[in-house]
Amino acid sequence: MMLRTLSLALLSLTLLGNLAMAQDNSIEITADKTLEWHRTKLQYVANGNAVVKQGSTTIRADKVTADYRDSAKSSMDIYRMTGVGTVSIEDKDTTATGDHLVYELDTGIATMTGKDLVMTSPEQTVTATEKFEYEVQKGQMTAYGNAKAVRGTDTLHADTIAAILVKDKDGKESLDRLDATGNVKIITPSEILTGNKATYNTKSNTAVVTGAVKITRGQNVLTGERAEIDLNTDISRLFGSSIEDGQVGGRVRGVFYPDSKPADEAKKPQ
Repeated sequence: MMLRTLSLALLSLTLLGNLAMAQDNSIEITADKTLEWHRTKLQYVANGNAVVKQGSTTIRADKVTADYRDSAKSSMDIYRMTGVGTVSIEDKDTTATGDHLVYELDTGIATMTGKDLVMTSPEQTVTATEKFEYEVQKGQMTAYGNAKAVRGTDTLHADTIAAILVKDKDGKESLDRLDATGNVKIITPSEILTGNKATYNTKSNTAVVTGAVKITRGQNVLTGERAEIDLNTDISRLFGSSIEDGQVGGRVRGVFYPDSKPADEAKKPQ
């Protein structure tokens, strides 16, 4: 099922969360040109191929500014880091690229913006046109604006795609829920599914799509307001009304063509 496979794509956003390491961990900043200490502004500014390393996470940018303050825990308490110009964040085998990065350590929110926002790992790619955002305290990573997640031959499109994480007793993060909102389109080699919202729950291994649901397989079309997909049994149920609209008794519709070709054959040029 498409939502299950693409849920892994949003996990690559966790590299933003690795910036939330304890601030007593050392931060190394290097640059090709200059490293400036602005004592009045309480800033360090690295110019020219600036590189910031903390733990397994590396930030690269043309310029990096680290704002700090005197606090009870440190005389060099860095509370904000800003990267501009061809910014990338790398952690293990995952890389996110953009034009601008701001990480607010106080709120635990890291935001990357730019013209070509791309996040890649060995098995998937996530893109967006507005921003990538990681909220450390909520354990939520979101791709905003024409968000797209590609894994193999499957693609998920939506206005926003959010991954909600939970931590186990050892502090390891894992996916709890995947939410896709607005103009949802799930494309596989054999089917196209559209709707307004889609949610995948990892515990139950089920997915729900709501709002003007349409499932297309070749020439065959199913329509309704709510689809429930049980990935354990591979059974899908389509309903004529959604829980959200408070209505019951809506009708579902299916149009089938017995002589239609398989979806992959129909796509081949004649």
